[in-house]
Amino acid sequence: MGRQEHIRGKTVRKWTYLALLMFAAAPAAFAADSVTVQKPVSINDDADVPQAVLDECKLDSEVPDAVAAKAKAAGVTTTFAEKVSGSEKGRTLQMEITDVVSDGNAFLGHHKSMTVKGKLYQDGNVVATFRDRRNSMGGAFGGFKGNCAVLARTAKAIGEDIGEWLAAPKMDARLGDLE
Repeated sequence: MGRQEHIRGKTVRKWTYLALLMFAAAPAAFAADSVTVQKPVSINDDADVPQAVLDECKLDSEVPDAVAAKAKAAGVTTTFAEKVSGSEKGRTLQMEITDVVSDGNAFLGHHKSMTVKGKLYQDGNVVATFRDRRNSMGGAFGGFKGNCAVLARTAKAIGEDIGEWLAAPKMDARLGDLE
């Protein structure tokens, strides 16, 4: 027979207890806390994004990288997929950059902002949505930063907002400077 242990006055075999514990924890660890994130993020066709920003700044990959890093810190596992339609099995995050403002420069002062919207799907059904906007004037030593550096800072802040939201997503969430 196997070794036995007394738990709350009941005799239970150790291997039975361990097996039950593993099966109880497995669905939470693999289903609820795992999200496939779209990378690169799509850019809305109607968004007026300067061509230089599209060519040089790589915001479409900055956002999902920051989402993954913050989600990991919040206990949510992420994987990347180039295309996310929302019809896939499991949890998927579809995002779209809807606005980018890149006014100013290091000498006159920066005025940068970015807006991202997204939907979280569970087995093909929308279960949560968000809209996130961040504005930046360059931060500390902004006068020494280029346009892409300031926009990357904005994209990272948005990604961190979204990664934190993934730990407790809700419908119609307003994140970042929209809160």
